[in-house]
Amino acid sequence: MKQLVIPRYGPPEVLEVREAPEPRVEAGTVRIRVHAAGVNFSDLLARQGLYPDAPKPPCTIGYEVAGAVDAVGEGVTTLRRGDLVVATTRFGGQSELVVAPASAVFPLPTGWTFEQGAAFPVVYLTAHHLLVRVAAVQRGETVLVHAAAGGVGLAVAEWGRILGFRVLGLASSPKHEILRQYGVEPLDGRDPRWFEAVRSAAPHGVDVVLDGVGGDSWRHGYRLLAPAGRLVCYGASVLCEGSKRNLLRTVWRVLRFPRFGPMALMNDNRSVAGVNLGHLWKERTLLQPQIAALLDYAREGKFTPRVDRAFPLAEAPAAHRYIHERRNIGKVVLTFD
Repeated sequence: MKQLVIPRYGPPEVLEVREAPEPRVEAGTVRIRVHAAGVNFSDLLARQGLYPDAPKPPCTIGYEVAGAVDAVGEGVTTLRRGDLVVATTRFGGQSELVVAPASAVFPLPTGWTFEQGAAFPVVYLTAHHLLVRVAAVQRGETVLVHAAAGGVGLAVAEWGRILGFRVLGLASSPKHEILRQYGVEPLDGRDPRWFEAVRSAAPHGVDVVLDGVGGDSWRHGYRLLAPAGRLVCYGASVLCEGSKRNLLRTVWRVLRFPRFGPMALMNDNRSVAGVNLGHLWKERTLLQPQIAALLDYAREGKFTPRVDRAFPLAEAPAAHRYIHERRNIGKVVLTFD
C-alpha cells in the first residue's frame, strides 16, 4: 500500500509517497481502505519538527480518514466489509489502508463525499470541545475566533447558528465575503492592530476567545475579555510562520508567551484554558459522546464540511504549501483514488 511519509524534518518538498506492508486486522479493530484523509496544521508542525507528540521520522501522520471497511476483526459486530465510514486515527491516517479500533469508526453521513467525511472529525470535534465542553458558551454571548476561515473557524460559525451566539472572525479581507455567508462578522486578521477593531465591535468585551495562534495574540485576547470571559488556547501557529523551521526564532517566541497567574485570574474574573485534542485522542469515554452528537447534527443537515481543495496523495507537498500560505477557506484533504 502507499502512504505519505515524513522522512526528515524540512520544507513541504521532503514529503514522500512510499510503499509499506498492509496492516493486519486484530480483534476489536477494522481495516479501512482510505479514499480521503484530512490535513491539519499539526501535520505541518510535525513535518517541521515542531510537534513534540508526532513520531520521529520516518513517520506517517494523519488524524482522520474516510473510506470503506476492508476487513473486520474478531469481536466486531457493528461494522461489516463495504460499510462507508469516517474514522479517527492516532497518526498513520495518511495511508491507503488504516486499522482503527471499532470504537473510533463511524458511519459516513448519507450524501456526503469521502472528502467531506475526512474534513469532519478533527475540526468539528475541536470546535465542539472548545465551545461546549470547555468554554460552556451561552446563547447571546460573543465569541471571537482566530483563523475564522479555516476548518475550525467555519465549524465555530456553524455552531454559532445552532447555539445562538455571535461570532467575530479574524481573517484576511479576501475571505470576508465567505465568512459573512456563514453569519460571521469578519475583521481583518492581518491588521497588526486587529484588537482595536475587536474592541470597537464589542465595547463591553467578548465572552469567549478561541485562539490557535499564540504569543502576543493570547495576551491581546485576554485583555479583550468581558467580566467572566474565557480565553481558550488550542494551538500556536505563530511558531510555524513560513515553510521552514527556525529553532532560534521558535525558542524566542515560546519564551515570550504570556503567563497567567491564579491571583490575577481571580482578581480579573477571567478564565484561561488550554486544549490539545491530540492528548485526548484515546479518551474514548470523553470524545465518543461528542462525536455521536456531532454525527446526529450532520445527519440532520445542520453541518456541511467545506472542503477547499482535495489534493492527490502525490501532491501532498503542494497541499502543505497551500496551508502555509493561508490560502484555504475550509479544509484541505488528500485523496487516494
